[in-house]
This record gives sequence, structure tokens and C-alpha cells, in this order.
Amino acid sequence: MGPEQPVPLGPLDPVQDTGITVPVDVLGQVGAFDAPGRDARGRYVTVAYTAALPEPVAPTPMDDAVDARWWPLTDLPPLAFDHADILTATIR
Repeated sequence: MGPEQPVPLGPLDPVQDTGITVPVDVLGQVGAFDAPGRDARGRYVTVAYTAALPEPVAPTPMDDAVDARWWPLTDLPPLAFDHADILTATIR
């Protein structure tokens, strides 16, 4: 696999950060976000997904999300990088 090809990892980050799992067949792709400069750490492409949970699930803070929790859309904390744009695309 060359440096310009995506790594086929799938939607693992939410599981690693929150412990919440959902079946792959209920995921809906929101879009791919790849604008140059969107992340000061380097060139990253994010593929965002959405899923409806059948019932509320408390996240378990893990990995780099030591304060994982649900937030009301009307009272979000400051978001990193272009995450506000991703969230806006998600709720359209």
C-alpha cells in the first residue's frame, strides 16, 4: 500500500475512545473530510459516520478520550480542527 492510499481500518476510533460498538450495517457515511491544513499535525483524511443507538449507552473514557461523554448539540465545548464542520454536515 502506497503513501497516498487509505488505510483500511474501518470505524475503529469511536470504539477505541469510548468503548461503544455498533454493527457495521447500521453505519451511515456522512462524508470524507480531507482539506489540506485541516489538522495542524499533518495531512489527515477523516471519514465520518453516524449511527442510531437503540438505547442510551454511557461511553467509557478510553485511549485519548479521557473525558468521553454525551453533549447536547446546543451546549458543545470548543471543537478541534474542522470538527464543527463535520458535525454541521452530520446534522444537515
